[in-house]
Amino acid sequence: MMKPLAQCCLFALAVLLATPAAAQTIAPAPVVPPAATPTPNEGLSVTVSDDSAWASLGVHIPAFATNQDVPTSATGGTTARLGRGIAEVITGDLKNNGLFKPVGPNALPAIGFAEVGAPKFADWSARGAEMLVQGGVAANGNGNLTITCALFDVSLQQKLVSASWDVAPAEWRRAAHKCADKVYARLSGESPFFDSRIAYIAETGPKNHRMKRLAIMDSDGANHRFITTGQAMALTPRFSPDYKKIVYLSYLNGMPRIYVYDVDSATQRLVAETKSPTFAPRWSPDGKWILYSMAQAGNTNIYRVSAAGGTSQQLTDTPGINIGGSYSPDGKKIVFESDRSGSQQVYVMNADGSDQHRISFFGGRAATPEWSPRGDLIAFTHIGGNLRVAVMGTDGSGMRYLTNSWQDEAPTWAPNGRIIQFFRTEANSGKSTIWQVDLTGRNERRLPTPVDGSDPAWGPVRD
Repeated sequence: MMKPLAQCCLFALAVLLATPAAAQTIAPAPVVPPAATPTPNEGLSVTVSDDSAWASLGVHIPAFATNQDVPTSATGGTTARLGRGIAEVITGDLKNNGLFKPVGPNALPAIGFAEVGAPKFADWSARGAEMLVQGGVAANGNGNLTITCALFDVSLQQKLVSASWDVAPAEWRRAAHKCADKVYARLSGESPFFDSRIAYIAETGPKNHRMKRLAIMDSDGANHRFITTGQAMALTPRFSPDYKKIVYLSYLNGMPRIYVYDVDSATQRLVAETKSPTFAPRWSPDGKWILYSMAQAGNTNIYRVSAAGGTSQQLTDTPGINIGGSYSPDGKKIVFESDRSGSQQVYVMNADGSDQHRISFFGGRAATPEWSPRGDLIAFTHIGGNLRVAVMGTDGSGMRYLTNSWQDEAPTWAPNGRIIQFFRTEANSGKSTIWQVDLTGRNERRLPTPVDGSDPAWGPVRD
């Protein structure tokens, strides 16, 4: 949604940017108490590829300036503190994807408000900056903030992109992610993904008696909140294509149910209730169908049901196990796993269940396949001694590993198809954590969660 700036901020924006953009209004989200929010960079483990063409690109991000340091309604915030926090979030975003070498506000001098739209290029060049991200934070008369962001090429002394957002103080982190998205998209040519959310299963309790709750957080682990209480076990969440809902599997007293949870209204509805073991509900790209797998009479097959509920349609009918199911981006095909050949392998079929054929013919077994949003790759769990995350072409060619740990599984894609998320289980302890890796397999990091995490699902970029 686009909205003109409030009149009181027009002059401030003109000072900030030589070519101002219309401010975007970010819709409010539930405010999470500080105690429930993990420190975004706490426990982060980042490996940056030395031979990446972009890893040496120096992007400097000083603290965002303010025209007047005043208190805000954000927890513990003043405009100056938020300006530093915004720069720190942008630095973390750009660092964690492995493409750039950002320098954050803690290592840089502060800038004045008048410098936001007129950088001192000679000073930044002397510091080795190739790209510069500067911005400002101004308090509005209506209680909101105007947050402005601009990317400059230091050697060319040119502005490459700029934007501003009119936000409630509690939404300052979203503005920071939006700024990082602008920078990332302009420099890499890739679609952005920082202003997105992640759903996952939060796990607590002993190894043989785990409580599993549905939880949601921002892409960097901030603004964490639990959605279910743990009274019923929650499993395998996935965001709907419009990002407004999450489908997940729930077990209460051994009875499997597929629910759709509405993120905005915090309500849920029952889509299907089965009396047999049920697995892995997944959306169709148009949001009209939900795939799931169900075990009956010794065999497991794949079904689809309307997202509104109703009678299910069986898509596979072979002895053994057919499980999973992930649509291609155009909705015409489904990738799934089956042991009909004697071991777990990856198969593809048409959306109506016709033309089922195997595509994985390398050594070992293959499970949990998921189609890339770009349509060019399939990510899956390769089982050959250890469990590792791997990718291959949609015809099964070009298989390669992205991770090499003891037990990495259940890959899910970032909205732009460049990053893969998965969960890692430690040997002996059973402790599980959520990780991300890019398509080079060299840039790997762990997401901070307040408790153990599994079954991650990445949602689309937010409006």
